[in-house]
Formats: sequence, C-alpha cells, structure tokens
Amino acid sequence: MEKSGAQGFWNDAEAAQKLLKEEKDLRKRAESFRGLEEAYDEALLLIELAEEEDDNSLLPDIKKAAAHFATAYDNLRTATLLSGEYDKNNAILSLHAGAGGTEACDWVGMLLRMYTRWADARGFSAQILDYLPGDEAGVKSVTMEVIGDAAYGYLKSEKGIHRLVRLSPFDTAGKRHTSFASCDIMPEIEDDATVEINPEELRIDTFRSSGAGGQHVNTTDSAIRITHIPSGITVQCQNERSQHKNRDVAMKMLRAKLLDLKIAEKNEMLSGVRGEVKDIGWSNQIRSYVFHPYNMVKDHRTNAETGNIGAVMDGGIDMFINAYLLWAMEQ
Repeated sequence: MEKSGAQGFWNDAEAAQKLLKEEKDLRKRAESFRGLEEAYDEALLLIELAEEEDDNSLLPDIKKAAAHFATAYDNLRTATLLSGEYDKNNAILSLHAGAGGTEACDWVGMLLRMYTRWADARGFSAQILDYLPGDEAGVKSVTMEVIGDAAYGYLKSEKGIHRLVRLSPFDTAGKRHTSFASCDIMPEIEDDATVEINPEELRIDTFRSSGAGGQHVNTTDSAIRITHIPSGITVQCQNERSQHKNRDVAMKMLRAKLLDLKIAEKNEMLSGVRGEVKDIGWSNQIRSYVFHPYNMVKDHRTNAETGNIGAVMDGGIDMFINAYLLWAMEQ
C-alpha cells in the first residue's frame, strides 16, 4: 500500500494501525470474491462437460461443486452485512444456567461445546475466562473470549434465551424436561474513549481460582473480581496464572459491559450491542432445541429451522446466523 511507505506514516501509530487493518479487511474481501468466482467457474465447467459428453457420472461432482459455491456465496453475502461499529471485533460470550436445575447446567455445558466447535470450524480461538461448574453436572456459568475476524458480528445473533426440550438423563423416570440458558454477547474493546473508567470507582477483590485449570488452580489468590461501584457491574477472571493478567482481562470485560450499558441507555431499552437478555425462562427464548418427541431447532425471530439437531450441536449454527443478519437488516 502506497500510504504505508509514505514519510511520516508511522507518526500517528493509532491511525497507521487502523489504516493497515482496513487494508487487511479489503484484501480478505477481495480474496473471498475471487474464491467465489473460482467456485462458480468450477461448477459451470463440470455442468458443461457433463452436457457435452452426456455423462451422468459427473452428477455427484456437480452437486458437490454447487454446494461449495452456495456455501461460499452465503459466507460472502453474510460478511457484507457486518457493518456495525463493533462487528469486526472479537467477542466475549457468557452463558448462564436458568430454570431447570442440574438439567439447565448440563444445557450450558452443551451450548459451550456448540459454540467452541463453531469457533474451531471457523479457525477462531476460544479461550475460557471464567468458569463455575454445576453442583452435580454441567456448568452454572462460563465466560469465554472468541478471537477471530468479525467474531462479534457473527455471534451477536446468539444473544438471548436458549430453550432445551428433551428426555432428561438425570430423571430415572425418563420424563421430558424443559431447561433454559441465557447467552450474552459483547464486543471486545480495548481502551475506548467512549468508555471512561475512574479507578477510584472500582473495588478489586482477589480470590483463589476454582474449576478446571490444572495444577496451578487453588494454589494462589490469582483470580480477580472487579466491581464498578456506580453501575453495580461485576466481572471476574480466573483463567490466567498471573494476577496481573487476570486483572487485564477483567478490565477488558468491564469495558465491554460498560459499553453495553451505555448503548442500552442511549436507546432507552436493553438492545443494540447486548441484545434482549431478560429473565431466563419461558417467555423470552430466542431459539428452541427440541430433542423429544421430535428433532428440531427453531429460531423464533427469523423462523429459520432444521431437523438436523446433531449438526447444530456440533457447531453448525451458520444458517441461524445468516438468517438473523438478514432479518436484522430489514427491521
């Protein structure tokens, strides 16, 4: 890029980094478009060859090439919808068990696996920041950082209450149970001029880590809990061995939550960045996952649904993400 070689380009390091990031985003979009063209040409070539040779044996290859093109097209179309101010950022994802007791904690564990697999399939990194195991099974609450290009833009569709209906493995009578879990998504932000934090308004507590973490857990008071006194917002991190690193991560989480609160107040309702996260119960679910008496996952905002619940629980949620982004654009 010509500007990066100009004299004085690095005099303003922040502006230079921003410009280089824009260049990287544009290059990635161009590569995606070229990939789409190549997928189209490959499918078209196979179709023309099959017609010329009257060769039905090419049909499986044609179907495969057409499916590849359709996937590439959907991905590129979705990327064009990520135009929000923080859509390009990493994401902070939090899951909390709601109504349902042990069953709900198990449901949080299932959702954690689903989102982790989704991130892995996209080549994103998912790092646990805070983890509270259930009393008998599963997870009461968990917060993780999802690192990847536009992670927040994609995952913002997941904000809300997720409902599970299944035959409970914890019920000896084999009865059907309904459980709920809340999913909160916030953009990760660095020091942001729009979010001012007065150190005198913070209460910082240390405690010993709990849960998964290897030999270093419960050996030192490295875990950090930060309370923002004016808002009452509390965040905590116990993932890192270093108290200093845990504090840095907790501050990052606090900035994200304060940004969330600021936008909510601006819009005079709990919307925008944080989405609608209310009581974790019947009336507020955004999506239902039904394992019994039939198999179905349905999003109640977009009406997108599928019977392949196994694929969804293995991280196949792109159809819901794409449908949400199109639906949100029309609102």
